[in-house]
Amino acid sequence: MKIALVGATGFIGQTLVPRLIAADQIPVLFVRNPDKARRCFPAARFPQVEIVSDSDVWPQALGTCQGAVNLAGEPISARWTAEYKERILASRRDTTRRLVEAMTQANPKPRVFISASAVGYYGASETARFDETSAPGEDFLAQVCQVWEKEALVAETFGTRVALLRLGIVLGCGGGALAKILPPFQLFAGGPLGTGKQWFSWIDIEDVAGLILWILQTETVTGAVNATAPNPVRMAEFCQTLGDVLNRPAWLPAPSFALKLLLGEGAQLVLEGQQVLPQAALNQGYEFRYPQLRESLLKNTRG
Repeated sequence: MKIALVGATGFIGQTLVPRLIAADQIPVLFVRNPDKARRCFPAARFPQVEIVSDSDVWPQALGTCQGAVNLAGEPISARWTAEYKERILASRRDTTRRLVEAMTQANPKPRVFISASAVGYYGASETARFDETSAPGEDFLAQVCQVWEKEALVAETFGTRVALLRLGIVLGCGGGALAKILPPFQLFAGGPLGTGKQWFSWIDIEDVAGLILWILQTETVTGAVNATAPNPVRMAEFCQTLGDVLNRPAWLPAPSFALKLLLGEGAQLVLEGQQVLPQAALNQGYEFRYPQLRESLLKNTRG
């Protein structure tokens, strides 16, 4: 079974590709920079990987694939100028649109399409609890997610099964959120961001890859799937647990005003949060490898 993958050289993609191969899937990587792709996945170690760098041949390549996974998107952990907000939106909307348009021309078409989204879909709240049936929020990220998902759902019109993977904060070794959070803790200067009361809906990167493989193989899974662990925590608990795992203090908070000066509107990513539960995955039988935060942090902070 061949799986087309957009965003393969990103943090999640670099974990997913080896997992696909281990599951006897052949990854077909749609990339802009084939040299970078080969640095990430050298042929000597990954002979199964196929690389497609010309978007004009996407339809032909998709015709050989039984599934497609879209992980593309501009990073959002930066200062949100008006220009950068447009880049955040365009990178998700336009790539998804091009991929779906290529699927319309493919013969045969992929049977399943997994498109990344984010828990930002729900907006922020300290008190509400969200699952896949919850209504969308109204802030910038919620609007981006709605546009993003709308483009992906076009694939349903030609019979492809579509799953929308609403990603929480991904924890993994060597990248993602931990790469930004770990340094101050390692320097004995870690602590909660903002009030510490905001929810932190996290997921281990192994479970992101696991959910993607599970969706590819489970034909009954459609629509929104929250990619979050079943036990979200508040920011203060996350930082305390991380401090315990690292044997470092977790008492020095990062004040809200400093984060707003540094990140502007983008500070809402860490100053606000939402309690998001993976009800669709739990209801349909997915078993999380890392349902508890401590075990995930122990794995991802060693080595």
